[in-house]
Amino acid sequence: MTLSRALFPAMSWLTQVLLVLGGTVLIAISAQVAVPMFPVPMTLQTLAILVIGLVYGARLGAITLLAYLAEGAVGLPVFANGNAGLPYMMGPTGGFLVGFVMMAYLAGLAADRRITAGIVSTSAVTVAVSALLYIPGLLWPAAAMGKTLDVLWLHWMSPFLVGDAVKAVLAALMVTGGWAVLRNRRR
Repeated sequence: MTLSRALFPAMSWLTQVLLVLGGTVLIAISAQVAVPMFPVPMTLQTLAILVIGLVYGARLGAITLLAYLAEGAVGLPVFANGNAGLPYMMGPTGGFLVGFVMMAYLAGLAADRRITAGIVSTSAVTVAVSALLYIPGLLWPAAAMGKTLDVLWLHWMSPFLVGDAVKAVLAALMVTGGWAVLRNRRR
């Protein structure tokens, strides 16, 4: 059971729509908290996406990310630094944007299967899922822009590793904290 299912046991269609919209707003806001880096900024998006995946589960988490990408594709300024549109999505961050759907799905799948039972297992899941984001994130510039492995490591991966690990553990702390609050409230 996910945290959203624990909070809304009889989740209606309207509740799901509101969760998806709320999730896309959270991701859009987190995208605006950006540290300028080259070639892509470091944002709080991955923190928000991990939380959404863990709280919503695989299906609703992935749907939320697909809705977020659709919002950006039609021109809403939801991406880092207020960017939007298909040309932006096809640029350097394209692989990461596509990988966000996978990230929410995999974090949600772990939650659905109750692999995220405590802080240690949840942290392990979030760190692993964060690491997997680098696969589409780095394959995209390698294929589309002809970037080499040394350039990808130096500019696209190594500067982000510590921040991504911290955000992954923060997501785990937030969600396990949410479960603790819910359990204490029910006593």
